[in-house]
Amino acid sequence: MSHSSPFSPGEKGLRLRTFQIIFESDTRSGKVFDIVLISVIILSVSIVFLDSVPHLNAQYGEWFSIAEWVFTLIFTVEYALRIWCLDRPWRYMRSFYGIIDLVTIMPSWLSLVIPGAQTMLVIRIMRVLRLFRVLRLMEFVGEGRMLVQALNRSRRKILLFLTAVLSIITVFGSLIYLIEPPEAGFTSIPKALYWAIVTLTTVGYGDIAPITPVGQFISSIMMILGYSILAVPTGVFSAEVIRAMRTEQESEEACPGCGREGHDKDAHYCKDCGTWLDEETEDPRLKEDNVDQDK
Repeated sequence: MSHSSPFSPGEKGLRLRTFQIIFESDTRSGKVFDIVLISVIILSVSIVFLDSVPHLNAQYGEWFSIAEWVFTLIFTVEYALRIWCLDRPWRYMRSFYGIIDLVTIMPSWLSLVIPGAQTMLVIRIMRVLRLFRVLRLMEFVGEGRMLVQALNRSRRKILLFLTAVLSIITVFGSLIYLIEPPEAGFTSIPKALYWAIVTLTTVGYGDIAPITPVGQFISSIMMILGYSILAVPTGVFSAEVIRAMRTEQESEEACPGCGREGHDKDAHYCKDCGTWLDEETEDPRLKEDNVDQDK
């Protein structure tokens, strides 16, 4: 049985060209597109920063608003093109970068349907959500994928480490609450836990401090313990990064079906949606289906 395409040959070629420009970075046009898009992302985030400064907002607020809509239109068109040129757009829309792409353009369009009597909190949330555009820069850093994989592989060790840290904080916080008088600031167990977190992380705000000798001794132990604990997650993560660098076997080939990257170098089909990865050649399975149909 043959798989007929709903697109005409001309439109299929245009979709392929668009895919190569947007998702592939090994061509001149793809590199130019990436550089332009990175520049637009940085400019849009800078506008959000500047717009949050009161005197700049009062003087250039109208220009900032115009610039924001220009950026929103650019990102909206780019998002639509990404969906249009993929064979399986829903997979991309549900992916991490697909969700980030949608979140970065939603605030401006939502502002059109929010009632005029909206609170400042709603406006502030919409402005801050635009800063998610900076996360899109991760898509253009090949090493970023390796760091994410290292975090993923070390998640159980880090989770175990966090469990141990939370246990230490709970025990020492409860002890200090029992030992210290209320006038020292330890009026509740949550307050004591806050002090334990600040002390164990060696931040030491100083807004709450033990005043009894026993409490100060416990505080000293926690400070010393904090220096030792901070090195644990760093070592775990560093070991996974080194391991990932030694065993890196992934290519930067993007899937023309869902847009996913990070396949094995010898892979011919996408690990997520099963699409043939070489967009320049035809899927051998389609040829076999055509031959069977002719017979």
